[in-house]
Amino acid sequence: MDSTVVSPDDRLLDRLIAEHRPGFALEGAFHTDPGIYRLELERIWRRSWLFAGHACQAAAPGDYFTFELDNDSLVIIRGEDGVLRALRNTCRHRGARVCPTRSGSVKRLVCPYHQWSYGLDGSLEGCGGMDRAGELDRAEYGLRAAHLVQAAGLVFVFLGDAPPSFAPAGEALAAGLKPQGLERARVAATRTYEVEANWKLVWENNRECWHCHLGHPEYIQANFDAASRSDPRARQEAEARGAVLSKRLRAQGLEIDHRQPGLVPFPTPGRWWSINRTPLVEGFVTESLDGRPVAPMMGDYRAPDVGTLRMRSMPNFWNHSSGDYAMSTRLAPAGPGLTRVETQWLVHADAVEGRDYEVDRLVAFWDITNEQDWLLCKNNQIGVRDSAYLPGPYSSAREYNVIAFVQWYLERLTANDA
Repeated sequence: MDSTVVSPDDRLLDRLIAEHRPGFALEGAFHTDPGIYRLELERIWRRSWLFAGHACQAAAPGDYFTFELDNDSLVIIRGEDGVLRALRNTCRHRGARVCPTRSGSVKRLVCPYHQWSYGLDGSLEGCGGMDRAGELDRAEYGLRAAHLVQAAGLVFVFLGDAPPSFAPAGEALAAGLKPQGLERARVAATRTYEVEANWKLVWENNRECWHCHLGHPEYIQANFDAASRSDPRARQEAEARGAVLSKRLRAQGLEIDHRQPGLVPFPTPGRWWSINRTPLVEGFVTESLDGRPVAPMMGDYRAPDVGTLRMRSMPNFWNHSSGDYAMSTRLAPAGPGLTRVETQWLVHADAVEGRDYEVDRLVAFWDITNEQDWLLCKNNQIGVRDSAYLPGPYSSAREYNVIAFVQWYLERLTANDA
């Protein structure tokens, strides 16, 4: 840090870092203090590749969807040239939101305030004649752009000026996602949630399944996650199921790589993404309430029993993809104690609602699991605000991924290299 200018936020952060005990939960101020929240936005969120959505959400020229982070808003839009762009959703005239709706299809972007209009590439096309009057050069007043990359149908954006290389993550995600066929998919359902908890508590909840036995009775019927990595019987069961499944899937070029659950924590320094295929419990061929398919096969799969393809990327994305559908979750902090969550369910592009799938059955497994998690996170946020709260120790057997997350978070928050 620059020692010549030390803000109150930096002094608080320095004290909290000095007092933090490795392997213990974070102090309550990390989840409640507005100054730390602003530091997180600058040092983590605006310096990270963020999952924005799926390319299939903007399949044709003029199709768009928006992504919001705190006060920032992007329009992800398909141009006439077929290129997907991320445009800043603030008019170059007086700053009004150009796209007030979450998604749609347009021939051009028109600001509702004074009708400045922009092409699908963000170039300024109309400004009430100010260019003819010599008051401005239209070439200088197009919508500002953010960096955008794609990986096998996933769309990531970067809000800062100098993004790190996306290539290692892009190559890994593209290779693992190839059989899922997200480029040949469509969004069948979307659920939005406002979770009354800090975004880090949402991630901590995601990174462990110690709470799953009581918290997620539906989830543990299908998954092995709730077992401790120190439980040899559970590990052997998962490995045996994975070995049988892998033997059959090798003919399709697929393999279960989760033979020893929990041995490789995530995230780790320098690795903010991961992708792996893991087995489901015997009798479940997909993550549904009864284990049976809820939609037609996706991508290149020939049979439904392919385990689940799991992806995650810090700081705002996780995905579980079964043979018949994919579920993506996107996070965005909206204050120290509020996280906006969008979950989408994707099916094969040719699947027809009412004939090939029913929305209620498609979303049931994860909608139930999500609501259970959000209640747990809300209760956690209430607890860390209590004046009696003191950070407790994490379990190395059950919360190893939470330990890794906290380490990743602190390293990113203190890397003030702007």
